[in-house]
Amino acid sequence: MIYTINPYNPQLRLIRKAVDALRNSQVIALPTDSVYAFGCRLTDKKAMQKLYSIKRVDKGHPMALLCADLKHISVFARVSTPAYKTLRRYLPGPYTFILEATREVPKLMLTRQRTVGLRVPDSPIVQELVHELGEPILTTSAEVADLGMFIDAIDIEEQFGKQLGCVIDGGILPDERSTIVDLTNEEPVLLRNGKGEFFD
Repeated sequence: MIYTINPYNPQLRLIRKAVDALRNSQVIALPTDSVYAFGCRLTDKKAMQKLYSIKRVDKGHPMALLCADLKHISVFARVSTPAYKTLRRYLPGPYTFILEATREVPKLMLTRQRTVGLRVPDSPIVQELVHELGEPILTTSAEVADLGMFIDAIDIEEQFGKQLGCVIDGGILPDERSTIVDLTNEEPVLLRNGKGEFFD
C-alpha cells in the first residue's frame, strides 16, 4: 500500500493511516530528509523483529530513533550542555547524533557502549508521524544486503510490499545519507560525512 503524502503539508488522514500501521505492529517505509528508511514503534518487540528481518541484519545492528524535537531527545539520551548546543545548532536536519542512552531505550537496540543514534529530520512528514504516534520511530535506512539502497517508493513496494504496513511515497530520493556525529565525549567526533555539513 503506497500513500502519496504532501512533503510540505502532510494530509492528516494519511498520516493517521501510517500511524495505525505502526500501532498494529507493522513496519513502514518512509522518506526522511536524507534517504528512505524502514521504521517501527520503539516499544514494539514484534515489529522490531520484523524490522531486523526486512533489513536482513542481526539484533544489535545500529539503528536510530526519529524524534520530534530536542525535548524528545532528552528523554532517550543523556545530553550534556556542549552536546545540547550542538544539537540546537544543527537540528532539525540530515544528521544522526550518537549519545549515551537512558533507560527509556530498549535493551534490544542498545550498542555495547550503551549509546543510541538520534535524529530530528527536517521533514514535515516525519515530524507529523512522530507527533501523531506520540513516541519516537525506530528506524534504519532502506538499504538491504545484496539489494543496495532503495531510492524509489515504487521499488520498495514491489520488493517489500507484503512485509510492510505501508510505503509513504516521497518521490525519488538520492542516496545522500545523514551525517553521523558522536557526542558522547566533550568534543564532537565526525563519524561519517553525509548530506549535512558539520563544522564543529
